[in-house]
Amino acid sequence: MTLPKKSFAMVQTGTRALEPMELDIPDIDEDSAILQLEACGICGSDYEQYEGKLRTPVPVIPGHEPLGVIAKIGDRAAARWGVDLGDRVAVETMLSCRHCDPCLTGSYHLCDNRLIYSYVPLSEAPGLWGGYSQYMYLHPNSVLHKVDAGLDPSIAVMFNPLGAGFRWAVEMPNTQPGDTVVILGPGQRGLASVIACREVGAGTIIVTGLEADHDKFEVAKVFGADHCVDVENEDPVKRVKEITGGRGADVVVDVSAYATKPVADALSMVRAGGTVVLAGVKGFKAVDNFVSDLVVLKEINVRGAIGVTSTGYRSAIRLIESGRVPMGEMHTHDFELADADLAIRTLAREVEGDASIHSCLIPPH
Repeated sequence: MTLPKKSFAMVQTGTRALEPMELDIPDIDEDSAILQLEACGICGSDYEQYEGKLRTPVPVIPGHEPLGVIAKIGDRAAARWGVDLGDRVAVETMLSCRHCDPCLTGSYHLCDNRLIYSYVPLSEAPGLWGGYSQYMYLHPNSVLHKVDAGLDPSIAVMFNPLGAGFRWAVEMPNTQPGDTVVILGPGQRGLASVIACREVGAGTIIVTGLEADHDKFEVAKVFGADHCVDVENEDPVKRVKEITGGRGADVVVDVSAYATKPVADALSMVRAGGTVVLAGVKGFKAVDNFVSDLVVLKEINVRGAIGVTSTGYRSAIRLIESGRVPMGEMHTHDFELADADLAIRTLAREVEGDASIHSCLIPPH
């Protein structure tokens, strides 16, 4: 495969500023590769980066959910990853050092020296670090997963949110067949959590959201949610208690963005001895009415969740490849790469008359 000399990319140059650029495609060594992007998913953290809330260095190429085909690869990289030219791969977000204590004890996603693809600035050679691009550099410490080349890229790229659903809503709380699970927030990762919990046999799945989330509630029901609670018109804690006969849920997963009330509510929703997983970031705001005595007296297991690890990604890819779940129900928009600004604003409900659930950028070929 002959590569061009330049890659078109959308580069963040400041707060709410994305600029098109033509960037050099770098040479590689025996341990690295170049990916030709087919799609890059967009999620809430893309908006946080766009807004400047994550304080990532600029200029930088955003995009941490890349799917594409291997366009160039070193021999040692091919042997290590088990892939070759033309293979379609999903790329894990985080790059770990493989040598610090978290890495050596099995928590590579908590690496002391970790890098995140979309947060490495252009000034860090070789520059093509993010997924808002036609081509992307693959560092030797990348973790790749082969994906069926026959899938629609817009569906295959859901490996990232669905991987989060498996890790946050199933693996971390050890969700069991028959369990009652409450998912706070019906965005793409909330919907992915519904899919993952239904896949492992959860008994009752309850999803909460806002009045504006009606369309997402309908998708949640398609994916297997038993109850959807509009928190602006119903008391979610009271409703969960009604559904569970006063017992509470076995598992509560908060994937809501910015709102802090769901964190406090989760302590009242969960049963004694149950598990609360906190995966929605709140902009470092304090949580009002967080009653720690509930954690003590009910012996609640509270877990923080950041990122996805290989087991979650593998579960997600297997399920997507199986075709058993109509993943397309969650996908609402394909955007051209040059329209990255519009894609992010649509996700954030800043575009009047339009809103997305899952969307992705499709680069030119």
